[in-house]
Amino acid sequence: MAPNFKETDNNANNLYQDKVKELGFGTRAIHIGQEPDPSTGAVIPSISLSTTYKQSAIGVHKGYEYSRSNNPNRSAFEESIASLEKGKYALAFSSGSAVTATIVTSIGTNGHIISVDDVYGGTNRYFTKVAGTQGIEATFVNLHDPKNIEGAFKHNTKIVWIETPTNPTLRLVDIRAVANITHQHNAILVVDNTFMSPYFQNPLELGADIVVHSVTKYINGHSDVVMGVAIMNDEEIYNKIKFLQNAIGAIPSSFDSWLASRGLKTLHLRMKQHQENAIAIAKFLEKSDKIEQIIYPGLESHPQHILAKKQARGFGGMLSFRIKGGFKEANAFLQNIKIFTLAESLGGVESLAEHPSKMTHAGLSEEHRNAVGVTDNLIRLSIGIEDVDDLLEDIQQALDIAVQD
Repeated sequence: MAPNFKETDNNANNLYQDKVKELGFGTRAIHIGQEPDPSTGAVIPSISLSTTYKQSAIGVHKGYEYSRSNNPNRSAFEESIASLEKGKYALAFSSGSAVTATIVTSIGTNGHIISVDDVYGGTNRYFTKVAGTQGIEATFVNLHDPKNIEGAFKHNTKIVWIETPTNPTLRLVDIRAVANITHQHNAILVVDNTFMSPYFQNPLELGADIVVHSVTKYINGHSDVVMGVAIMNDEEIYNKIKFLQNAIGAIPSSFDSWLASRGLKTLHLRMKQHQENAIAIAKFLEKSDKIEQIIYPGLESHPQHILAKKQARGFGGMLSFRIKGGFKEANAFLQNIKIFTLAESLGGVESLAEHPSKMTHAGLSEEHRNAVGVTDNLIRLSIGIEDVDDLLEDIQQALDIAVQD
């Protein structure tokens, strides 16, 4: 039976938090927010489909009034992911894009956002095609050197938005350095931690104000949920985003929340295997004469390998490489993989491959894609947890077909 760390006396919350801090990652992933049902003893919480909840008197209830405002499955997931990201609060949404939209809405009109230049294509699309219509301006900056951000601040800069590693070029951003500069300008730092997951990296401990995830990816881990989450420590930020979560209503279903909680329970095991396979594949590709460049922070050849070791506990399961040739060779490789699946998204148990230039980042201008290194010969791999020898064999046979000597 799961240990019941919650107490009933006046010091319950402090005692609970102290005990949580002492627990290992896997223990928190399995038990926090997942206590047995007090009414039935069910070890696995049931799915709560009710949209409304009984009140014993006007305004007197058990924490739930209406499912858009709150739901037991969503609350359980939020409690669990907050613990894993070492935050006080978490708010779940219907997608990662909904998280982005809600946070941007929170700064109001006439605000300014600074973003890392090779941010996820969907985030770039929102900043440039949607936020702009709301009177919000975005500036994109190469943050290989954190000092590059200094000249981008304006009197109305409200948010600095980074992801590290970036998608899909796997460049790193020094979270602590950017956080220090951001706070000097009275702005808040948002870090998209999707690629690393809380198992390998905790940006809140490095100075971030909000950490966001596409739960669809590693956190859920089974390619069957679309969902997002934001985690923070600041109560004022939490209350503002919480109000918008309810007012806008982009919330996940109870079933998706339940599935995401299930995914969290094996996150630590999956991430270890994702990384183990990724390291083996990266080293294999590093020796191949059929590629121009392998990009993986876990390799010493990555220009920011030391930073990767400094701010994270691992290197993750994502890698990219530039195949010799161009679009023709990239397309041939992707058409001939057999165990890898040609598909968008990432972080599931199955291995996926995609062509950023024509898929996830097709919405960027050609000039922007070239500037950030999203070239026609770039291929992104999400390394799954299959037997690594099978993955290596699949990559080799597809390379042999795509790149002729």
